[in-house]
This record gives sequence, structure tokens and C-alpha cells, in this order.
Amino acid sequence: MAPTDSSSLPLTKPTILERRHMAQSELFAIESLDLRFANGEQRTFERLKGKGRGAVMVVAMPDPDHVLLIREYAAGFDEYMLTLPKGLVDPGEDIITAANRELMEECGFGANRIEPLVELSLAPNYMNHRMQVMLASDLYERRLEGDEPEPLIVETHAIDDITGLLARDDFHEGRAIAALFIAREKLRSERESDSWW
Repeated sequence: MAPTDSSSLPLTKPTILERRHMAQSELFAIESLDLRFANGEQRTFERLKGKGRGAVMVVAMPDPDHVLLIREYAAGFDEYMLTLPKGLVDPGEDIITAANRELMEECGFGANRIEPLVELSLAPNYMNHRMQVMLASDLYERRLEGDEPEPLIVETHAIDDITGLLARDDFHEGRAIAALFIAREKLRSERESDSWW
């Protein structure tokens, strides 16, 4: 018997039998969902919900070969990590304005050119968080005061050396890794057609 092509099968979302509010913090709510799937199976899922504000992550290119990374304290791991600048979209901001503001706050640079690159999620079985990854170029010096508790260390790394970054103990955020690979492939493609720089 040939395997079934699951992409052609209709999907029926499970029925939510009960939704319980478990906890609330300043940023997140925890919900418990009792679900019944189309095949009759029942399960309880927990999910972390944000307050509905969007988020941005910025792949900032000071030149065609390098990217800016920041070193910041990551409370989830209780250690300093290397990652891309990122943050929440403030009320009234669009994603380009938010990306430029975060870049100025965290790296001390603004960008004359910012374009959407990709939207990424994180642990979609447990979270509804989405992040808009932006590609920024034509940078200029400009610092804005942000909400960081301490100054961030800004480092410049070759975008073609993602393998070297992955060999480090302090660079392992999945969204940042995916964003760098996607940005690198886009830049390679555009360099071949000479349309980006």
C-alpha cells in the first residue's frame, strides 16, 4: 500500500471543551485547554499567551559582509548570550519603526534601509509568540535610551561564519540562528543579481 500524502487530507481543528486561566504575569498568561480531536481523542494542552504585542528581531549589516550581534543577560538560562537585537513593538509603531528603534537602543545605530525578511515562531505547541525578522542596512550612528538594565555589548561578526558562531557556547537562540541563515541566503541571492548593495 502506498503512503498517503498527508498534505491532501482535510484538517479539522480540535474542539476546545474547556479553557482555564492558570496564571498571569505582567507579560504572559498561562492557559489550560481541554481539547477533543476529530478522531475522538481528548488531551489537555497548556499554552503561554503574550499580551498581543508584536516583536521584531533585526539582522543589522554595517557592511555587506558583517552583522551586528549583542551580548545580553538571558534570564531563562541565567547566563550571558550572544544574539540579534530584538524587542517588542510599542503601541502605535509599525514593525519598521520598532526595528529601527530597537537597533538604536541596543546597538547605537539606525538604518536608512529596513525590510521584512521572515516571520518566525517559537515553540508553537506551547506559545503564540511570533517575531518579525527585519534586514537592516545603510547604518548610521544614533543611540536612543532603551529599557535595558545595563549597557549591551555589541559585536561584529562575519555573516558567512555562522558555523563558527554555532561552535560557541554562548550562541544558541534558535530564532537568531534561523534569521542569520535566511538573511545570508537572501544576501547571496541578491549579490548574484547585484540588487541589494
